[in-house]
Amino acid sequence: MASPMRAMMLGSRALRCLRVIGLQRSYVTASDRRDVTFKLGEKTAHSSLDLFKKDTGIIYRMLGIDPSKIPQNPERFQEWAVVLGDTSMSNGRYYWEVTVKKSNEFRIGVADADMSRDECIGVNNRSWVFAYSHRKWHGMVANKTIPITNIGHPSKVGLLLDYDNGKLSLVDSEKGSLIHTLNANFRGPVLPAFGLWDGELLTHSGLDVPDNL
Repeated sequence: MASPMRAMMLGSRALRCLRVIGLQRSYVTASDRRDVTFKLGEKTAHSSLDLFKKDTGIIYRMLGIDPSKIPQNPERFQEWAVVLGDTSMSNGRYYWEVTVKKSNEFRIGVADADMSRDECIGVNNRSWVFAYSHRKWHGMVANKTIPITNIGHPSKVGLLLDYDNGKLSLVDSEKGSLIHTLNANFRGPVLPAFGLWDGELLTHSGLDVPDNL
């Protein structure tokens, strides 16, 4: 039988071991949660979209800018009112929010950084989005739509990207709860993606992943 002194030493070592394990687990969890700060990439924006508030918001202009008066480059969307964020994401979990109350038709999600600029987000297998149109929400992947009910038209929603597990979720930003999750097959880095055909959207990045998600 171990002496009282030896038992105390063993107990102390065990406690230190538990503390180290606890710290390691906390570190692993924390490293998996990454904030992302981005602005909207003007060089990708379709000519019908104007950026505002230091390139964190977009406004749809029906007439737009004369395409001949804006710099032409292969990164700009030519046919669709789409703009991408300027910061790529891979490995880990990311969260950002979008104020949507001033638009009745939009798409928000992520897209492969090198997706074709001749296509709209949501119609191919290189983008994953949540769409709002005609007072209804849908998930969109490869031009397939999944109805999302019981959400209404909130003033703001969140997006949670779990890159490693291939998931993009629409989040109730007030309740901090998941509304719907899309499964994805990410091939490489992805960018925040936005399509807009009415009103305006405002992005909010640099946010931590909520603890309960």
